[in-house]
Amino acid sequence: MAVTKKAQGVEKKKKKGSIRETIVMLLMGVGIALLLQAFVIGNFWIPSESMENTLKIDDRVFVNKLAGSPERGDIVVFKGWNGEDTIKRVIGVGGDKVVCCDDDDRITINGKPLDESAYLYPGDFPSGDEFDVTVPQGKLWLMGDHRSSSADARSHMEEPGGGFIGVDQVVGTAVVRWWPLSRGLIFTKPESFAKVE
Repeated sequence: MAVTKKAQGVEKKKKKGSIRETIVMLLMGVGIALLLQAFVIGNFWIPSESMENTLKIDDRVFVNKLAGSPERGDIVVFKGWNGEDTIKRVIGVGGDKVVCCDDDDRITINGKPLDESAYLYPGDFPSGDEFDVTVPQGKLWLMGDHRSSSADARSHMEEPGGGFIGVDQVVGTAVVRWWPLSRGLIFTKPESFAKVE
């Protein structure tokens, strides 16, 4: 049975419609991905050893940009002291008195000693520098997990701002280490911070 010209025309229209739908769907998918990247989820690469062993060089993390105000123990990406994206752990929030160190070489927050053994780099210590700061409202005291290799709040105490970072400079809270896949991890808040008031 021969195919009529009318049937051939209908077939061509179906193919064109299918291709058009595919292109529209692809463009919508790309648009949604770009919106998520811009406003909801960020993907960040770890350039230094300052957060080892929690995060190693070349690890990649997803960051929740809608997580709200950071809390003690959170790992956050923020516009750092040099204006670049930086990643550190929140040790103190507005109103906290953060001191290093007590008689047992532990950082204290509001007089409560902080057990950092769950995340500090093996063999490292809470801080080689002594400090006694009260975090202003709207600011954060941030430190790396590999303290002896981290240029964190302690390194910027003599600068304007006293080493503190504004909450408004936080890009988002790290929620998962997704690369390498073999070291994938969903971040949770260390229990020691729950004891601080």
